[in-house]
Amino acid sequence: MAPHRIRNDLASRAIPGPNAPRILFIGAGSQGHAYAEPIVRLGLGHVVAVADPIPLKRQELFGQKYIWGIHDRNALPHEEFEDWQSFVKYEIKRRERLAAGEISEDDAEFKGVDSAFICVLDEMHVHVIKALVPLGIHIMCEKPLATTLEDCTGILGAVTKEWEVLGRKSIFGIGHVLRYSSYNVKLRQLVREQKTIGDLISIEHTEPIGWWHMAHSFVRGNWRRQDTTGPILLTKSCHDIDFLMWLVASPTSPSNSEPPHLPSYISSSGHLNHFRKARKPAAAGNATNCLSCPIESTCIYSSKNIYINKLLDVEDLDWPLPTVVPEIEDIYKAKGKEDAKQRLLEALGEDYTPDTPDSVIKQRPWFGRCVWECDNDVNDDQTVTISWEDDPLPPAQENGTFNGTNNGVVESRDGAKEQVRGDASGLTGRAAKTAIFHMTAPTELICERRGRIYGTTGEITYDSTTISVHSFATGKTVKYVPEVRGIGHGGGDEWLAENFCKAVEQVNAGGAVEEAQKQWLGVSIEEIVRSHVAVFAAERARTERSVVDWRKFWREEVERHVIKA
Repeated sequence: MAPHRIRNDLASRAIPGPNAPRILFIGAGSQGHAYAEPIVRLGLGHVVAVADPIPLKRQELFGQKYIWGIHDRNALPHEEFEDWQSFVKYEIKRRERLAAGEISEDDAEFKGVDSAFICVLDEMHVHVIKALVPLGIHIMCEKPLATTLEDCTGILGAVTKEWEVLGRKSIFGIGHVLRYSSYNVKLRQLVREQKTIGDLISIEHTEPIGWWHMAHSFVRGNWRRQDTTGPILLTKSCHDIDFLMWLVASPTSPSNSEPPHLPSYISSSGHLNHFRKARKPAAAGNATNCLSCPIESTCIYSSKNIYINKLLDVEDLDWPLPTVVPEIEDIYKAKGKEDAKQRLLEALGEDYTPDTPDSVIKQRPWFGRCVWECDNDVNDDQTVTISWEDDPLPPAQENGTFNGTNNGVVESRDGAKEQVRGDASGLTGRAAKTAIFHMTAPTELICERRGRIYGTTGEITYDSTTISVHSFATGKTVKYVPEVRGIGHGGGDEWLAENFCKAVEQVNAGGAVEEAQKQWLGVSIEEIVRSHVAVFAAERARTERSVVDWRKFWREEVERHVIKA
């Protein structure tokens, strides 16, 4: 869904340590590669198994690259599974045989896995998580956690209950990679820890999707329909809502025990503006596929223009070409550019008619389909406004724990809830503030976030490369250019993979799960769910044209589902 670039320098890979995790990858698509590649290259863990229903992706493109291929041998039965259900059945049987003394974990074939990266389609996450948690396996789930509010809160309830049954917790991570990139870590340090612009007043944060990235993923691709995945604010921009919650609401550091400064109100507006039939050029006539369209050669959204002219012709075989033709790199290397082009054209020529059942249409992407004739319904432009009210920490709540409502709220004699107010000097960074998020499709840059942060003593601008801090007192601007390690999401993919593996390694070495979770991931499952709740609250506000009260929304839509789980 996002522009992941996969490096291919595994020949000089590092060797994992004795407590490194043994990892199963569920899903061998682009995001699976984005995590597996640095794990193998940096020796962060052992990738020991993969589950994916497509043999080509599972065996040749993933297994050969990260599992049996790097050991120059063929795949073993316990290293590949057609689906996650097959793995669960295998693992239950393996444990039964271990308990019966039929096999031993001293035998490499029966050693098993201790961790799993879940990189399947969004709507499958809830089922995989609920199947793996009873096994006590450490989980890193690609975002979003699930595609409905009920499933997200249900996961929170189910996971915490399973931990109680097992008598122990496990590491739980989510693919909110923006909070792990060195760039954003530096930005947050400047804002929250060093307070270089005083108290935060407001933020304007923009995610530019990119004109052709929108067409690829959200008009023609897997994330185009809300009924199969979810709203684009969830499937694309939950990264950004989490970034804002992390930057504004979370405690200054994971070791800080103060409660989060939670939002008060959330509003949103957005729509599908450009990619709809009303915008279709008249000259395109009745064409539904680029390869038969009379204006194909002049249309910027021509699939030939995007996938062949802009990518294949310049030998750019990374994302998104493998999502159109998974074997494109192998064809190109073995048979040459012309054969690769013909295979691409074959894939782009696939289309559907008015007689094709909707159940068939929605099961797959259609990368050659006219962007104004697709079945897409997700927004291509949306704004979200999150408002915080003053929320001072009363002395008795300085060491408060997680709950869904703002702290600093007391109950009056008549039972009504009232906000405890304080002057600016007593708010310790918890004064009223506002975050405005803008997601938009028609942009030159792809996913290179930018924004401005306004404080009481200065202003910060950021553009995914440079951070500029301006001081009102001195009139000077200091610029920072944080080093970016890795490729995907400003290095966030690589940093998250490393942090998750180090958290598991620490647990394998005898460390406490809670401390490893806090030290390496800096987020609890409660905070993971909280960021998703903010997304669903914004969607409620957008669809109902209302302003959502956070505390009421949490009480009515979260607490009751957690109790039922």
